[in-house]
Amino acid sequence: MDPYQASYTTPLEMLYKWNENLPDRIFLRQPVNGEYKTYTWAQVNDQARRLATALLAQGLVKGDRVAILAKNCAEWFISDYAIQLASLISVPLYPMQTPESLEYVLKHSDSKVIIIGKLDGAKGMEPGIPDNISRIAMPYPMDIKADHQWDELLANSAPFSGSPIQPMDDLMTIIYTSGTTGNPKGVMHTYRTFSSGSQSATRVLKINKDDRYLSFLPLSHIAERFMVLGCSTYGCSDVSFVESLDTFGENLQTTRPTLLFAVPRIWQKFQQKVNQKLPQEKLDKLLRIPLINKLVRKKIQKRMGLDKSRMLISGASPITLDLLQWYKDIGFEINEGYGMTENLAYGPALNLPGAVKIGTVGSITAMPNTEIKITDEGEIITRSPSLMTGYYLEPEKTAETIRDGWLHTGDKGEIDSDGYLTITGRIKDVFKTSKGKFVQPNKIECLLQYNELIEQVCIAGSGAPQPICIIELSEAAKLKIKDNKQAIEDNIRATIKKVNQQLEHHEIIERCFIIADIWTTENGLLTPTMKIKRNIVEKHYTALCDQHSTNKTDIIWASAQL
Repeated sequence: MDPYQASYTTPLEMLYKWNENLPDRIFLRQPVNGEYKTYTWAQVNDQARRLATALLAQGLVKGDRVAILAKNCAEWFISDYAIQLASLISVPLYPMQTPESLEYVLKHSDSKVIIIGKLDGAKGMEPGIPDNISRIAMPYPMDIKADHQWDELLANSAPFSGSPIQPMDDLMTIIYTSGTTGNPKGVMHTYRTFSSGSQSATRVLKINKDDRYLSFLPLSHIAERFMVLGCSTYGCSDVSFVESLDTFGENLQTTRPTLLFAVPRIWQKFQQKVNQKLPQEKLDKLLRIPLINKLVRKKIQKRMGLDKSRMLISGASPITLDLLQWYKDIGFEINEGYGMTENLAYGPALNLPGAVKIGTVGSITAMPNTEIKITDEGEIITRSPSLMTGYYLEPEKTAETIRDGWLHTGDKGEIDSDGYLTITGRIKDVFKTSKGKFVQPNKIECLLQYNELIEQVCIAGSGAPQPICIIELSEAAKLKIKDNKQAIEDNIRATIKKVNQQLEHHEIIERCFIIADIWTTENGLLTPTMKIKRNIVEKHYTALCDQHSTNKTDIIWASAQL
C-alpha cells in the first residue's frame, strides 16, 4: 500500500540535514516589537539541542509527556524538535483553551512539563495548570508564574550531543481534539504517521526552498502542525509568524506567502475587508470591464498580501460556494481539502492547483497512499499510513472509530463520476423534527454563511415542527444596528427566503433568532478551532426557543440591547 515507506525520514533527520547542508539559511522569522528576529537552521538546531538537555535535566525519561501552550512562534518549532531529540512526547495545547479543558488534557496526558509562550489572557488560564507540573516560560512578556526562563535555561544548558533517529513506530505526539461534543480525545501519532503524511504532501505539492509560509492558525491544530511545521521541515521553506492580531495584515504584507492555509472564517474575513473598501456592487461592475478588471484583481491581490501566493488552502470546515466563487472572480483559486486529526489531516481528498472542482473537497486520487470508501449508510471511511494508532487511554473509542484498519469519519459524503468527494453532512449532527423528518444542519448553515452580516449560525430544531436558526451578527452588522436595524432584518429575511427555496419542505427554516451574544472559546460556545459547539449552543438557547415556540414572527431579536 505504501511504496514510499522505505524512504521515510523523521523530522529530526531533516533538521540534521538542513543544519549540515544549509546552516546559515534563514528558516524562521519572528516579529518582536515590529522587527523580525531571524533563526537559521544552525540556530534552530542549537537551541533545540540546548532545550533537550534542559528537559532531560529535570529528570524526564523516554516517553514522558511535555505540553506546549503558546501562540505560534519560533520557539514553538524549537520546542517540538527538542522534545523529539530528548525522546519525549509532545502534547500541543490550544492557546485559547479554557482552564477546565486545559486541566483535563494535562492530567489525562500525565504531562510532566509545560512550555508556556505567547498567550492572550494567560492569567485566566493559570488555574488549569496543576501545581506539580514544571513550567518553562518562552522569552515573551506574560502574567503567569514559571519555574524556568527560556533564555537562562538555554544559556546554562550544553547542546544535546546525540543525533537520534527515532524508531518509526514510537509515539511522537498526542494531539487532543477540540472537544466539539465532549472531553477532548488524545489522538496518538507516531513518527511513521507524521512523517508519511508530511513527506508525501511536501512531494505532491512541490513544497521547496522558494516557498514562504505565514503561520497563524494554532500549531496545536493538526492541519497547521502538519501543513506548516511538517511540510516546511521537509521542504526547507521559510516560515514567518504573526506578532499579534492587530499586526496580522501588516505581517501578511511583509511576508507575502507563497502558501497559506486558512479556515473558511478567515477567508470570509479577507472578503469582508475588501468589501469594506470596495463594496461588492462596485467590484462587480469593475470586474466586468475588459482590461480594467485585470488591474483591479492585481490591486486587490497585492493589498491582501497574497499576490505572490501559488496555493491557498482551506480546510477544517465547509467553505461556501459563494465565497469560493468570489475568490475565483478576483483571480484566486482556493484549494479546499478534507482531513481529520485522526488521519493527520492528510487526505483522503484535495483540490490540487489547476484541478479544482468547486463544491467538492477534492479528488480522491490527489494524495498518494490513501484509500476511501462510502459505506451503505453513506459514511466516509478511509485508511492511509498517516492514520492514528488510536485514542490515548481510550481503547473502546478507538475500536469504535477504527474498524478493520479503516477510519470511520462520522462524515457523510458522495463520490462523483470524476472521483471528487463532496461532504454532505455529519452523521451525529442530524436531528429529527416533530414530523419525524431528518435534517442535516451543516448543509443549511453553509448556505446561510455567504451573507456578510452573519458571523456564526446554528441550525437547530430537534423535536420542533421545522428547523430554526440562531444567528450571531458580524462586526459589520453590529456597527449598523443603531441606524439600520430594519435593513439588517430585511437583508437576513431575504437570505433565509433564498435559502429556503433550495431546501426540501421539512428543512425550511421557520424562525430566526438574532442574538446579541458573542460566541467565543472563553464562553464555551466555540471550540479552540472556532467551530460551534452545537450541543452547547442549542442547550444555551433552549429556553429562548421554547419561549417563542408559538410566536409567528419569522425574525426575533433576542436581546433588548439590540
